[in-house]
Amino acid sequence: MSDTTTAPVDSVDRDETDLGVVDTTGDDERDETTFALFEGDEGRLDEPQRRALVALLRSTYVSARTHADEWRAVLDGEHQLRSRLNDLFLELHVDRDREVAWKRQARSESQRRAFPTLLRDVPYTREETIVLVYLRMRLRADPRPGLDQVVVDRSEITGHVAGFLPPSTDRTRDESRVAKAIDRLVTARVLVRTSDPDRFRVASVVEVLLPLEQLRELEHWLRDATAAGGEPTDGAGTSLPAEPTDTDDEGEPSA
Repeated sequence: MSDTTTAPVDSVDRDETDLGVVDTTGDDERDETTFALFEGDEGRLDEPQRRALVALLRSTYVSARTHADEWRAVLDGEHQLRSRLNDLFLELHVDRDREVAWKRQARSESQRRAFPTLLRDVPYTREETIVLVYLRMRLRADPRPGLDQVVVDRSEITGHVAGFLPPSTDRTRDESRVAKAIDRLVTARVLVRTSDPDRFRVASVVEVLLPLEQLRELEHWLRDATAAGGEPTDGAGTSLPAEPTDTDDEGEPSA
């Protein structure tokens, strides 16, 4: 006579587990709430990745020096962050050698489709272009290893720009334009503040903004514009990515 006694529930579960039968019911639900940080949170990024995404959206760039934690999160979750930015018609660029990551507006390959834009490219003024070229040249001339090693003074920047401006009797106006150019590059973190308000560290991102080919073009443009002696105009079609939320201006340690 056969035994028809129903086995205890826990015994059945152990037998099925031993045979490799695994209950996956509810896995999807658990996955969807793994990274929940608040009630109703359906996000699929963990907290460090979310902070990195916000930093990328708010700032011109994220680097190992200016955003150490966010930079590590970019490296760890590059694919996930690129996907989220692509959802917003943005592209993620990561330069591991210079330890910097930044976003760009995505462009349609066919040029037939206009994507909605979150970013606005603002052309450099003449003064900003001169300052940027000078900073790029200073970086090229510095042989020291490591990133963000070059430090410049406000006075040396002002003096350099003055050599490219047309003759003017309104020195106050000229100095104001140079001061605004410096302030804008500080806001964009091309120049990084130190404990001295008149000294700045040159961010390695300037090498990304101005590759050598474009640097040479701008050098020619500056020489031609200076020889022509015209009034300051926008710089050679060059532009700096600028978002309304670029208000991040944390200080840097003393140089």
